[in-house]
Amino acid sequence: MILVYTHKITPRVRYIFKHIFTRILQIEINFTTKVEDFVAFSGPKLSYTKVALGNEFFIKSTNLLFQQGINDLEINVSKWDKVPCFFATGVKSSIPFDIFSASFYLITRYEEYLPHVKDKYERFTAEESLAFKYKFLEKPVIDAWAYKLMKVIKERFPEFELKKRNYNFISTIDVDNAFAYNHKSIVRTIGGFLKDVYQLNIFNVWDRLTVLFNLKKDPYDTFSRILQYKTELKVPTVFFFLIGDYTTYDTNISAAKTTFKLLIKHVVDYALVGLHPSYYTMNDIVLLKKEKERLESITNIPTKRSRQHFLRFSLPETYRSLIDLEVEEDYSMGYASHVGFRASTCTPFYFYDLDYEIQTPLKVFPFALMDTTLNDYMKLTPKQSLGKIRDLKNEVKRVNGTFITLFHNESLSGYLRWKGWGRVYGSMIKIAAN
Repeated sequence: MILVYTHKITPRVRYIFKHIFTRILQIEINFTTKVEDFVAFSGPKLSYTKVALGNEFFIKSTNLLFQQGINDLEINVSKWDKVPCFFATGVKSSIPFDIFSASFYLITRYEEYLPHVKDKYERFTAEESLAFKYKFLEKPVIDAWAYKLMKVIKERFPEFELKKRNYNFISTIDVDNAFAYNHKSIVRTIGGFLKDVYQLNIFNVWDRLTVLFNLKKDPYDTFSRILQYKTELKVPTVFFFLIGDYTTYDTNISAAKTTFKLLIKHVVDYALVGLHPSYYTMNDIVLLKKEKERLESITNIPTKRSRQHFLRFSLPETYRSLIDLEVEEDYSMGYASHVGFRASTCTPFYFYDLDYEIQTPLKVFPFALMDTTLNDYMKLTPKQSLGKIRDLKNEVKRVNGTFITLFHNESLSGYLRWKGWGRVYGSMIKIAAN
């Protein structure tokens, strides 16, 4: 156990210290505001305040964790042994920056509450982030800082016993389109056929006909392969099903289709299933509730997991809606256009509501990469993508974190824009699970 002295124990202080020490470093901590209790304590201890009490392990605090609300902060990024850091503290501090304020700023997505330019889907963009601007988006710097802090503490208290957490891997699958051609409405089927004919996509016409006449399996029906990988390699896998009504952005088959319901029921028997809330649920709790209840009516299980379609969420509104509907886990924390760590950590964390100044019960699982990012945005080949996947996995493995990937059932098909990608998921699983 480590005793922490601070002049004021705020919700922010308690939240970020718990994340760094308890969730990342697996160390129990206690707080005190009484100098005499801190001085009398004989075990490992540190002070987090403006001025050191004596010759103790001291980290000089900035104001962020003792404030309320959102303020426009001046941030200057420097280096701590080649690792980017900010909120410098000077030479009297045992480490050269306020690790707790910097971690709080990143993990709460403080910058997403500040004025920023959104993309065409009304999303906060990677380019607006501090991590992108200072080139540490692909590094879980909060976890790296925590391990470096622990090394310094261990040097000061060599008798202190450390626990080591284990590296974890979670594969997540978004089901935006369960089938390429099967089980669509007559209007959509005829419309798609006419569009292919008009655009002279002869191979698409042939594929459509062979699938519709049951001469060939639908290319997007890759669920048995995904479940086989899960079983053989013992990989935790979560499927997120889009079951919203048809819109320009939500084009899955109808949730009223018996075949679709049976598919979801089948997957539930072998893997975890969550909701993939449709495009317009970002600021619409009524629509979100409707879709949650629709999934629950199919699975007969309370829906506890969610990932927003198009990764379209707004802080804190979308997360508050999920909390109100008793969703316990969200997997939306990542960027569509860039791989990396949006919250600068590879450790699941609880959402902190900066407006209400409370830690909420919603646990956020940040993912590191998405197949469409690698293929559509970054334009990487399958071989290049596996190299990038390996690099990100190694960053997570270095700090024994949780490596979360996002793939779609479509990408396993190797069909159309996914040509050449048929084996990438299987190769990725082997890299990540190793």
